[in-house]
Amino acid sequence: MRVLVVEDDSKAAGYLANALKESGHNAELAEDGLTGFELARSGDYDVLIVDRMLPHRDGLSLIEGLRQEGIRTPVLILSALSLAANVYTLVTTGVADPLTGLVLPILYLVLLNTRPAREWFRYRRF
Repeated sequence: MRVLVVEDDSKAAGYLANALKESGHNAELAEDGLTGFELARSGDYDVLIVDRMLPHRDGLSLIEGLRQEGIRTPVLILSALSLAANVYTLVTTGVADPLTGLVLPILYLVLLNTRPAREWFRYRRF
């Protein structure tokens, strides 16, 4: 799968990208919301992993902008904010799976590497 990771914490982004690459995925990185938005608009990604709090353009604004342009790539979001308080906002924005806190890369690998998940991401467009 071709995955775009939009994360401003370079250590966390590198850790996640390396785990994805070691699992056979093509992972690209963007360090801020503007760069992530431009890459997502111009690239053909199977899934986006987006941090909620980003410099220059926050994760929700990035996702909303993509949806307004008709780009329906599924999104997994990173958020240190409480899931209970934000699930409505995340889901109505078009987030495929709102995950809170710094999630271990293994969870993303499980989501991306199981056959049902691959099929879900391949055909699901918000």
